[in-house]
Amino acid sequence: MKQSLIQEKYPIFVLALERAETRFTSVDQIIEYLHRCIDEHPAARFIGIFDHLAHTQSLPARQVDPQVLAAKLIIFCFGITLSDPQRLAIRPRSIGVAETPEGFVISFMEPPMPIANAAMESWAQGLCSEVV
Repeated sequence: MKQSLIQEKYPIFVLALERAETRFTSVDQIIEYLHRCIDEHPAARFIGIFDHLAHTQSLPARQVDPQVLAAKLIIFCFGITLSDPQRLAIRPRSIGVAETPEGFVISFMEPPMPIANAAMESWAQGLCSEVV
């Protein structure tokens, strides 16, 4: 898993998996796995699934990388604290799952909460047949 900045200001984690590096064969299987992880976490709550590729393809001025074969987001929230109303700006969380001809790309923005970050990293690493 690599940590980097996108657009020079958003800290993200990205895990690129070749097909041979995971037991999963589709974006939907990965989303189901992540849904189970969320449901099993004591402080996480599932919100929904968004088919980003279908949405983007439905727009008249769409731009989609031809390497993206599928792209969905699983949306959830870690509701451990709500210390002030401004915290809502950094919630909820999502994990993006994209399929490419080579395999899958899992990505998420680094949450400001260490517990959430550790859980999300662990869930992503659980997609690997072997720890990468």
